[in-house]
Amino acid sequence: MVIDAATASDIPALSELLGILFTQESDFQPDVEAQHRGLAAIIDRPDLGQILVAREAGQAIGMVNLLFTISTALGDRVAWLEDMVVAPRVRASGVGSQLLQRAIDLARSRGCRRITLLTDATNQSAQRFYRRHGFQGSAMIPLRLMLD
Repeated sequence: MVIDAATASDIPALSELLGILFTQESDFQPDVEAQHRGLAAIIDRPDLGQILVAREAGQAIGMVNLLFTISTALGDRVAWLEDMVVAPRVRASGVGSQLLQRAIDLARSRGCRRITLLTDATNQSAQRFYRRHGFQGSAMIPLRLMLD
């Protein structure tokens, strides 16, 4: 397995992976056009974020997407783990752990002091996975205002 930065040629495969993720999440629905736009915007702007892709025999089998911003609470750069998904056929094989560790290393190398993520409240396996990697629950709760 190889993990490297996504390029524009990866967008169709990454969009398929996001389709898997968004069918599992209660707040989102797959939208190929939207996924293509979002992926391209991140790939084209490395200052905004970076997408890492896990590949096996040249095929994308997982991805993680970090977005960068500034925390006024920390007075420093932080990362938002926007999306992480591993193809169902390779789950529980270590791909997700390797992807997440690479994302953590990337955030550190970019000067980030914190990584924040959301997962469905009912997705206990994802919560256990992130906790095994040092993530902790927060007293903060997500609130959302859709602007369209």
